Parts: sequence; structure tokens; C-alpha cells
Amino acid sequence: MKTAVQVNCKKFKYYYAQENTLENLDFEINYGQVTLLSGLSGCGKSTLLSLINGIIPRVIQGEFEGSIFIDGENSACKSMSQISRKVGSVLQNAESQIIHSIVEDEIAFGCENFGFTPETIYEEIEKSSSIMEIKKEWKTRTLSGGQKQRLVTASTLAMKGDILIFDEPLANLDGRGAKILLELLKKLAAEGKAILLVEHRLDVVLPFVDVVWQLKNKRAEKISDKESFLKSQTDIIEDKNENHITLTENALEINELKKSFGNRTILNGINLNVKKGERILLCGENGCGKSTLMKTIARLQKADSGIILQHIDNKCSNRANKRWFKNCGVVFQNPNYQLFMPSVKDEILFGTDDKDYALNLADEFELGPLLERHPHSLSEGQKRRVTVCAILAQKPKLLLLDEPTVGQDYKTLQNMMSIINNVHRQQENTMISITHDIRCMTALCDRKVNIYDGVIK
Repeated sequence: MKTAVQVNCKKFKYYYAQENTLENLDFEINYGQVTLLSGLSGCGKSTLLSLINGIIPRVIQGEFEGSIFIDGENSACKSMSQISRKVGSVLQNAESQIIHSIVEDEIAFGCENFGFTPETIYEEIEKSSSIMEIKKEWKTRTLSGGQKQRLVTASTLAMKGDILIFDEPLANLDGRGAKILLELLKKLAAEGKAILLVEHRLDVVLPFVDVVWQLKNKRAEKISDKESFLKSQTDIIEDKNENHITLTENALEINELKKSFGNRTILNGINLNVKKGERILLCGENGCGKSTLMKTIARLQKADSGIILQHIDNKCSNRANKRWFKNCGVVFQNPNYQLFMPSVKDEILFGTDDKDYALNLADEFELGPLLERHPHSLSEGQKRRVTVCAILAQKPKLLLLDEPTVGQDYKTLQNMMSIINNVHRQQENTMISITHDIRCMTALCDRKVNIYDGVIK
């Protein structure tokens, strides 16, 4: 096998950090293979990817000692433009990569910068949008999280790089979308490309991976028995404690709810009753309307028609006001939308009336060592834990969780499920969740609600 990327990292330390993130690390990926990089949340996986694609140290500053060879050439002598012609990247936060307002323009952007002919650009738009099942006329701001992930993947594929790296590409994808992507990556590897995946949904990637590396204690080691390693982290997580909350009164009554974006109908007459103390899981393919329904329930956007009656606090008006958001806690799909304080500690304490309880929760989420860090200096998985912790600390009566488990390794996923359900039993809150992670679906709900074509099936 010909080596595509060779990394020798004696050390790397972010400018704001007290200690090195990576040390004495040797790592490689080869053409013709799908390589998986695994490891605990926050261990430095995304840092390693940023070293490979040149973001570190050209965009993000830090102290790096070592060498990185891409296709046999020292990347230290290359510009970001030169590296990007060989290395295509789909980052963990797909939304941060989207520039244009129309899908077609977004896919064309990279191709135009590489000087592709108009005929080639047109062909790549048609091919990549078809493969990833997104329509080229769609507005990017109306896409779901999974559709945005597919768009960035389509844009990256269109640029025809020989080395493709994906940071949590399955995070917001439904099962069908994940299978389509992984089959495509396996096919591209068979054609000679080098594919590198960072992914926590090991149960999904198992059949598609050729080589497995684990990042641990700041170093990378190759896993010889990949089947045993992956299978040890793919068991279904269950909530083994019974839910003794009596489900009699309605918390929410949703009648004929409709919502469209331009000529795209997202919700087409949703009818749903949710009991006080119930745990609901919204299921369905990417773009079916799960997040739109959750945002509408949260009063973060208005429906075109229909009614939502809430019986959580009879003193609340029908408007989105301070009293409502004291009762309704929302964990957004993108944690960057709700992290705004100067430290993790300030973030967790913001909005809570019980500071001791909030700090105890932080310890349960293993956030103690991060309390003085700026939230935006954390890994995506750590950011998720901070946002979940901060919302739980406010003790909301209605808890809305949109993909709360993204970026979590198996151990932290187990711990998160345990905390969320313990809080649910203690506070008897009403929970509505969205996740595509089959390992924790059962642990998050008493009842699944399937949305298809804008209605509940």
C-alpha cells in the first residue's frame, strides 16, 4: 500500500493550553483503505485532523514539533491552497463550512477555486448532489443538520481530492444516509483514494473499515483485533431503572401544525399529545421535520398554522418570554449556538438558581477539569456535555434534546444517559429527544414518534 499521509508529531500544544495535546505520536493512512481513528471525547482526534489538513498551525495557532508528509511531500512547505488540492475535509461542525445560500453554489464554490471548467463543475454538481440526495436548488439555511452534513460531503467529493478526511460524518445522519455515505467511501477507497474517518458510532462503521487506530494518552496505536475492539463499544444502552412517573395529564397538545420554508413543506399537519413526565423520541429521516417541530414547540420559530397548547405552567402566556424559557430547556443540535459565556463554569451557572446542584452536575459529566476553559476551546463532544449540563442545571419542566449525544465516546455516552434519566426521575420533567444513535435510542424514551412526509405515522 502506498502511504498517503505520514505524521510524526513530537508535540503539539495550543497557545492557550497548559500541556501538550499530542506527544510522540506516529500515524499514517494509506491509499486504497478506509482508516478509522477512534478515541475518547476530547483526546485530540480533531487536532490530529487539523494538523493533516493544514488548519493547524496556519489558521489555529499552536506549538508544533515534528513533520507531516502528504503524498510524500513535506506539508510544512505547502500553502493551505496546495494542501486542499490533495486533502478534502468534512469538519465536525458541517455548518461552519457552508458559505453560500443555495446548494448548487455551495458545491460549485470549491470547484471554481480549483479552476475546473464550467462543464466539469456542472457534472460534479449533478453527480455529487445526486449521490448525497440533496436538491441543488434548495436553500442551505433551510436544511436539517443531516442535510447540511450531506451538502458539505457533496462539496468535498466534487473537488476530487485523493485524500478525504471526515470528522464525525455520521453525527447527524439517519441510518439510510449513513449507509449511503459509508458505501460510497468504501467504493472510493477501492478506486485508490485514502479515506480517514473519526467516528464514535462504531456499530455503524464496523463493516466498512480496513484499519483502526486508537488515540490514547496523546499517542496513536494501531488496533490489531479491530472486530473485538469495535464490538466492545457497540452494545445497546438501556435505562434499567423503571419510570414510575404516572402519565395521566397532558403536557402538550399539538393540533394540525404546519410549517413551510419557501416551496418546501416541512410539517404538514402534525398531531401529537405528550403526557407530563413522558419521554418521547422523535424519529425519521434527515429533513423530515424533527428539528423544525422541536423548535416550534420551544417557541423558537412560529408555525404557519395549527395550535400548540401547553399545560406545563398555566401562568405562561402563548409568547416566547422569560417565564416560558424558565420552564422549557433546549439543547440545540449545534452547541456553538448556545455557548456564550467566558468559561465553562460561567456557562453552567448561567440561568440556574441552585449553583451547588449545577456544579455537582458538572462533576457527574466529568467537566470539573474544564471549568476554567473557554467553552469554544473545547472539542465538539465536550461542548455537547457542557450544553446538556447547563440546561439540566436550570431544572426545566420541559426538556428538549436535539442530537445531544454527538461526539461522545461509548463511556461518556453511557454516563450521559444515566445522568439524563436520573434527572428525569428526580424532577419528573417531560422529555422530547432527537437522535440517530441507535445505541442510546431505547435509553432516551418511553415512546417513539415517527415523522414521515411532514406527518406522524
